[in-house]
Order: sequence, then C-alpha cells, then structure tokens
Amino acid sequence: MKNESGKALLQARGLTAKVSGVPILKGLDLTVRPGEIHAIMGPNGSGKSTFAKVIAGHPSYEVTGGTLEFDGQDLLAIEPEERARRGVFLGFQYPVEIPGVTNSAFLRLAYNTVQGARGKDELDPLEFDDFIRQKMKLLDMDPAFLGRSVNEGFSGGEKKRNEILQLAVLEPRLAILDETDSGLDIDALRVVANGVNSLVRPDNAFVLVTHYQRLLNYIVPDYVHVMEGGRIIKTGGKELALELENRGYDWVVQAARGADGSVNVSEGNAGSPPRPPLLTPTAS
Repeated sequence: MKNESGKALLQARGLTAKVSGVPILKGLDLTVRPGEIHAIMGPNGSGKSTFAKVIAGHPSYEVTGGTLEFDGQDLLAIEPEERARRGVFLGFQYPVEIPGVTNSAFLRLAYNTVQGARGKDELDPLEFDDFIRQKMKLLDMDPAFLGRSVNEGFSGGEKKRNEILQLAVLEPRLAILDETDSGLDIDALRVVANGVNSLVRPDNAFVLVTHYQRLLNYIVPDYVHVMEGGRIIKTGGKELALELENRGYDWVVQAARGADGSVNVSEGNAGSPPRPPLLTPTAS
C-alpha cells in the first residue's frame, strides 16, 4: 500500500558506509513509510546487504556520511539491541545456529524483552506456549521445532521459516528481509511469503532484499528499487521487477551512467524525496 503523504518510518539521505576500509554505500537515498513494501534488487556487490546491515547496526559496517532516521530519530545514534527493542528487525540471509539454546527459550526471551520495552505484559512459559503455537500455524511449522536448538541442524528452508517465525513473534515496525527467498523451493517460498503477507499492517513496513523476481510474485511490492555502485539508480513499481527478470541489470546501469562513467541516481526515485544539501562528508 503506497503511503505517499505519510510520515517517513525509515529515511536515508546521502548515506555512505564502508566495511574493512572499502566504501560500499555511496550516497544512498530511500524513504519508507508505514504500510509500504519496498523491494531492493541489483547485481552482486551493489550494496544491498550492506544497507540492510547498516540499518540493523552491524558493528563491522562503518557509516561515514549522510543520515539514517527511524521514526524521526537518528538511528545511527542507537545501539543495535535498542534498535531491535524499538521495532527494527533484520532477517538474515544466512541465519546463525545457536547450539544449546532452544527455540522456545530464545523466542520467549526476545518476545518478553520487546514487550517490556513497549510497556506491555510479559508472558510466562505456559502462556507463551499457547501464543507461539498459534504463530507457528502461519508457517506450517511442527511444534517439535520449539524444543530444538535455534537453527541447529535445520535445513535452509527451515531456517528461513524460523526467521519469519521470529518476525511474527516480535511484530516489528520495520522488517528488513535479506534474501529470505534464497535456498527455498517453490513450496517453502509460498509458505514463507504467506507468513510475511499475513504480518503486513498499516503501521509497519517491509524492505525485501532479493535477486529474483519470483519472490515478488507472492509478496507484491509498492516500490522496486535497483541498486548499483552503492546507490539507488532506478525506482519503479512491481512491473520493473518483471522487466529486470527479462532484461537483466545492464540496461539500467548503462542508462544511469554519466559521461564520466560514474553511476548517477535516478531522478524518478518515487520512494525518496529530492535530496537536500548534505552537511556531513561523504565517502568517494
């Protein structure tokens, strides 16, 4: 659902960042409003996953310029765990295993931590068991997963379902899903997509990082953005994803290149307002 007149939930302006001393993001602009679903596509190395990790506050990624706001507040000044408490969620491309910690214990601790930050009541183990089993039905998950260590011995598809289960439990305001579709067969993709669609609300937003259009057959985005060279160079609707599937990325990159060979930001970025002059330095 496009919400062009609403207040921004996430806003990046001229965002630059580097990892291991290498500049990756080079002036990224994006505005995400409540109720919207955005898809970010682009070739390998374009900065998609870097942007996702910067939003979450990954310590290996250093922001060197620009601004990043969540609900009107400077997200860069907030520690990663506090970002999570405030409603920022990152679904990992490669979910980690946590041996010795059961899914049930992990999810209940995460849920109660968020509930406490929201000023709401926590759930005891019995109450949480009833709650989590209802959530698992959204993803057609066997309750036996609750007794298993987090992601340990899980297949790729099971790990992705577990990520969306965490999403369903925490009910964040902003969910960034980094290549959630990778490694999923068509049946698992449908289940995961149905779970995501059931969680879309007028007061939350989703950013999907993906290489492939097939995910967008099931989770229909309001905006599709193409990244290259650490910037968003083109924005369109869901039809843009179909065109990328048929034509690849080269035509977009070539159209965005300036006379000096540098990649320019598209003027038609419907997901972002015009960029104001920056008062902070940007990486070259």
